[in-house]
Amino acid sequence: MSSCTTCKKTGSEVPNLRVCAKCKVTLYCSRDCQKVDWKVHKKICAKQDNESASSNSSSSTPKSDCLDVSIAKPFTALENNTYLHNRSDRDVFKLLVDSFRMRQADDFKFEQKKDPRSVYSGAASSIDGFRRFITLASSRRGLLPTGWDAEKQKACENFGLESGDFSSLKKKTSKEEIQGHYGNEKMPMQLRMLGEAVYGIGPMGQDGTQMRGMMAKMENGGLGNLSATMLSLHP
Repeated sequence: MSSCTTCKKTGSEVPNLRVCAKCKVTLYCSRDCQKVDWKVHKKICAKQDNESASSNSSSSTPKSDCLDVSIAKPFTALENNTYLHNRSDRDVFKLLVDSFRMRQADDFKFEQKKDPRSVYSGAASSIDGFRRFITLASSRRGLLPTGWDAEKQKACENFGLESGDFSSLKKKTSKEEIQGHYGNEKMPMQLRMLGEAVYGIGPMGQDGTQMRGMMAKMENGGLGNLSATMLSLHP
């Protein structure tokens, strides 16, 4: 359920939650709560503004030619923890590899963080970090498809190393490359949310729960009882 970012009051407690006028993502119950959070929020507000603009550019989900199966409501699937279900092995491997690569790219771009044994540190590949990523994903109940086992994990690792595909653990990537390859402006957001489901936290320590919920509601025809009232602290 949607809630105020500052005081955590839910939509049932505060009938008219309001959204930041700039990023149109972060929710508050009042201007006072927005002011309390502003020093923290202003650091990510512009980034969320860009994400929101991309997400609103189309109400449909473009079919990606590079995936065997394109699901109609990806954010709903992310919300329901079924994003990797009912897909081919190749699609699951590809999405896991690219989710990991997207997080690596974000960590380096926004926080100058780089794994000491990765392509960002001069290593031939980022396989070590990816193995940790997959092991962690395996511990998240229901995240990976039914039948996932050590053999599938090994096949996924080999895919990232040997496929010669765009989705290579031997290459860096970027938001723009992901968008171009998948033909979908929302794909970086999907991959970041998948990464958050694995790591338990988003890039730069962000919590994407509210954004994911809002995107899922948009896919299903609305935002429920959420008020569209805007709050602004911007000049």
